[in-house]
Amino acid sequence: MKIQICLTCQNVSQANKIAEVAAYNIKQIMSNLTTINRLQNIIFSLFLALMMILIVPGTSWASSLGVESGSLKPCPTSPNCVVSQNADTKHTIQPITYHVARDQARETLLKVLTVVPRTEVIEQADNYIHAISKSRIFKFVDDLEFYFPSNESLIHIRSSSRVGDSDFGVNRTRLEQIRLALKDLNI
Repeated sequence: MKIQICLTCQNVSQANKIAEVAAYNIKQIMSNLTTINRLQNIIFSLFLALMMILIVPGTSWASSLGVESGSLKPCPTSPNCVVSQNADTKHTIQPITYHVARDQARETLLKVLTVVPRTEVIEQADNYIHAISKSRIFKFVDDLEFYFPSNESLIHIRSSSRVGDSDFGVNRTRLEQIRLALKDLNI
């Protein structure tokens, strides 16, 4: 009998040690899971914040668009904007000239905009066109504006990114490509 009790005591002692080791391991695993959960929560929060910036349109960009007193709005200080009116040297771009009737130039420009990748005309008036163009990968939105003053054979142009600081010259390049397309169509 005593031998059985000792064996039982020994098994209980070993079982207690195993339970202690298991409890310690479970605490370590739970601690690691808590750290992983915290990291996941931080990453998820950053992801949501980025999506809010990219997807939810801000209202601040709308106030910087349109024609005011016969001019397109000036560019902000960031280098991701070009405009053909009242611009400093780093933001300036030449307006597009045309040699046909204003309505014909406007209709031709609208046709050209339909073939510019990821570009959609948002607003049209007799003397103004507002389009948006989205970048291929991240879908960043750029605003393109075209103003037809009634007393000139010019299209004043403006292109500006809604987010970020630099656009690596994309806005300028896009407007120059539109200019070349219009030139090829003999406007």
